[in-house]
Amino acid sequence: MLRLSKLTDYGTVIMTHMARQPAHVYSAAEVALAVSVTVPTASKILKTLARANLLQSLRGTHGGYLLSRPPDEISIAEVVDAMEGPVGVTECSAAVGLCAQEGSCSLRANWQHVNQVIRNVLSDLTLADMAQPVFRPVNVGALRARRPREGVRQ
Repeated sequence: MLRLSKLTDYGTVIMTHMARQPAHVYSAAEVALAVSVTVPTASKILKTLARANLLQSLRGTHGGYLLSRPPDEISIAEVVDAMEGPVGVTECSAAVGLCAQEGSCSLRANWQHVNQVIRNVLSDLTLADMAQPVFRPVNVGALRARRPREGVRQ
């Protein structure tokens, strides 16, 4: 199974939250409260994202963090890279020389292709995209089935 770490997941949640008000300066405590993580976790993630130049860190009384660029100019691939390093479905698809079988592997090119497709999707998806609400159709039939019928006791 392909899975991002919890910190990376929280990083995307934090960045998406900040993308909804990109000019606002956020404190670590404010971010932690908004996305339901501890302040130390929020601080760690914010510092990591600032080191990757995705956030600006402002000092002083009204200091905190804000996006370094507009939300439509920051891709999810950049957030993942900042938190985890380059996307790699397999070791050999992320970097050369990490696998002893690399020279004779008949699947390496295929895994590199899969890796590139995933990378392209993450690169095309921006914080602005993630900040948009996703509407799911409601299954009215299921709602009606759960509602007690008139005159019938449950």
